[in-house]
Amino acid sequence: MQYTEITVRYGELSTKGKNRREFIGRLNGNVTKALREFPDLHIYPKRDRMHIALNGTNSDQVMAKLRQVFGIQNFSPSICIRKDIDTLKETAVAMMAELAPKIKTFKVNTRRSDHNFELDTNQLNLLLGDLILDHFPNLKAKMKFPDATLRVEVRQDGIYLSSETILGAGGLPVGTAGKAMLMLSGGIDSPVAGYLAMKRGVEIEMVHFFSPPYTSDRALAKAKALTAKLAPYVGTIKFIEVPFTEIQEEVKRRVPEGYLMTVQRRFMLRLATALAEKRQALAIFNGESVGQVASQTLESMVAINDVTALPVIRPVATMDKNEIIKIAENIDTFDLSILPFEDCCTIFAPPRPKTKPRLDKARFYESQLDGDVLMARALAGIKITEVHSTDDFLNTDESTIQSVL
Repeated sequence: MQYTEITVRYGELSTKGKNRREFIGRLNGNVTKALREFPDLHIYPKRDRMHIALNGTNSDQVMAKLRQVFGIQNFSPSICIRKDIDTLKETAVAMMAELAPKIKTFKVNTRRSDHNFELDTNQLNLLLGDLILDHFPNLKAKMKFPDATLRVEVRQDGIYLSSETILGAGGLPVGTAGKAMLMLSGGIDSPVAGYLAMKRGVEIEMVHFFSPPYTSDRALAKAKALTAKLAPYVGTIKFIEVPFTEIQEEVKRRVPEGYLMTVQRRFMLRLATALAEKRQALAIFNGESVGQVASQTLESMVAINDVTALPVIRPVATMDKNEIIKIAENIDTFDLSILPFEDCCTIFAPPRPKTKPRLDKARFYESQLDGDVLMARALAGIKITEVHSTDDFLNTDESTIQSVL
């Protein structure tokens, strides 16, 4: 069918009361950014739903983008026709002709905001139901749980018909819960944490620490590519590169081996906090999972969290690794995450890190370094990039990924 519009239904926005307009406005902005490559679209956000006029744009391509925008409960491709009974009957039969080979039962569901239309909802349901049974005698009408529902909406500007409801990403529009920094490594966990943060309406900016020449340009490109995988959920994401070589070298030179990781991560969290304060973010997210590695024991978290008063939120903290991997596969970040390009978290990893570091010792070893100067130089060297979903930082087609692995 040549659809003329897509009808978008909101998710949790229905519970937002006085803030509803703000949430719808944010969703409108996110949808606009996600569909920026389709210049002919017109988007009309309304209180109960959003209408996207296609104006000849391919509906399948638009719907592929909409599937990933948080705040959308579901959506339907629709056809708008003039308010004429004969045209309505003809269009209904054409739509059902496409569905009939795939279904056994159906129902007609009519809504009418134009109460001056010549037929009411019950009359329209009966008219179209009888018409479909006449044209497709193998089908049966079923009011509860039919295989397909023909939806008819009689509005002031025309009649809209749809027969498919596609689930959206759910959640809340990104940005409605404030902004946070996400500490993005290059592994499996942190992109999943970013996805879960955005699903709850948090706007995230990626903070990635890189340490040339110990880490390669490919490792940096991999982190940007992971960001691009998450960008469709909001439209664009800011990627912040933080040079970390000098700090790692100084920590390696001056801190006992068992506390290398603890002190390094204290510096990472200090830098993320400084960026959050500078960029008006309210929290820091990361991909830590309790007990997964040495730096993610509760004792380590206490020793590292000591450097910030901002909330440090860990969406995957209580998940098993297999649960995290499943989400990573669903959001298409897994194959990128396992590419063997080392990030700065692994290059100076000691063979026997402290799994239960003492807070007083972590503070003492860090105090032996000129932390303010080291941080100032790192912050002076940051680079911020606007990442879009269409950006290709790595040649990440399947054959290339397999050859690397």
